[in-house]
Amino acid sequence: MLIYPMSTGRNFDEVLRLLDSCQLTSKHTVATPVNWKPGQDVIIPTSVSDEDAKKKYPQGFKTLKPYLRTVAQPK
Repeated sequence: MLIYPMSTGRNFDEVLRLLDSCQLTSKHTVATPVNWKPGQDVIIPTSVSDEDAKKKYPQGFKTLKPYLRTVAQPK
C-alpha cells in the first residue's frame, strides 16, 4: 500500500515498477532489488536452496554472497 498526503505528487513510474515486481514475484520464486526495472536481474530468495535453484534455473545463477544469488529475470 502506498500512502501519500494529498499535497504530494505521485511517482507514476514507481507505481508501475511496483506492479511489475508484484506480478513477477507472485509468478516466480524471486525478489526484486531496490531500483529494479523490468528486464534486469532478480534475486533468488534464501528460502530456495542451491540445489533447488540449480533445478529451477538450469541456465545458471550468480552467487555474489552466500546469502545473495542473482539470476536473469524469468520470462
